[in-house]
Amino acid sequence: MRTGLPIRIIAGLLLVFLPAPLVIVIGASFSPGSVLQFPPPGFSLRWYEAVLGNHEWVMAFVASAGIALVAAVTTTLAALGAALALERASSRVRSVAETMILAPLLFPHAALGIAFLSWLAALKVNGTMIGVFVSHVVLCAPFAYRPIAVSLHQIDRSISEASEILGASPRQTITAVIAPMLRPGLAAALLFSFIISFDEVTVTMFLVGPDFNTLPVKIYGHLADSADPVVAAISTILIAMTGGLIIILDRVVGLAIFIDLEEGARAHT
Repeated sequence: MRTGLPIRIIAGLLLVFLPAPLVIVIGASFSPGSVLQFPPPGFSLRWYEAVLGNHEWVMAFVASAGIALVAAVTTTLAALGAALALERASSRVRSVAETMILAPLLFPHAALGIAFLSWLAALKVNGTMIGVFVSHVVLCAPFAYRPIAVSLHQIDRSISEASEILGASPRQTITAVIAPMLRPGLAAALLFSFIISFDEVTVTMFLVGPDFNTLPVKIYGHLADSADPVVAAISTILIAMTGGLIIILDRVVGLAIFIDLEEGARAHT
């Protein structure tokens, strides 16, 4: 009992302090003043009107969301293909391939940004949405491949072998047998890839152009020039969208799949 009380106190403090930054940001977004401050001196929606009525902010959000969505789907499909191909490969081939897939985690994003800048400039797609999309697919690859590989490792091979014995083609086995059992890994890959792509700023700063910008890069540039609560309003909108996404994800696939995936990853390692 004595050891349980300090743990409960610490847990209670964490429950109070962890959401505190969110409360501050949300509260500051309704400030009528021109400077970011908390508590706000009053209540106003002027900064939400400033965001939603500004074409540049809206287009930056649309660009970030579009790139993140396409990059998430592309990366997940590519990671699924890689995981299926490497599942039956030799351990040496799998080790080399997985090292290459996970390589973006080993390098600083600033170095990756310079490398992408040189490469995309040679391809003449630097400063375009295509260039940013290609870089985001590479950056998201480790976060998409890992959960899919873990989910695939948990599948009993005898199930797919039984499917083939019963006459199913390899394609039918993958789509009708393996894919439904990979739902936790696929959901995690899509979610993680979308978040990584949408929030990416360091690499993207090297790749955007004068006619194209993403929301994180625009926020970073705005903070360097101004301290008004417009960024707090944008953050509040994103917090609300994230909450809605979590609710939808819970209704569609259930958040328990992430707990199962984490347990599988620990067993796999």
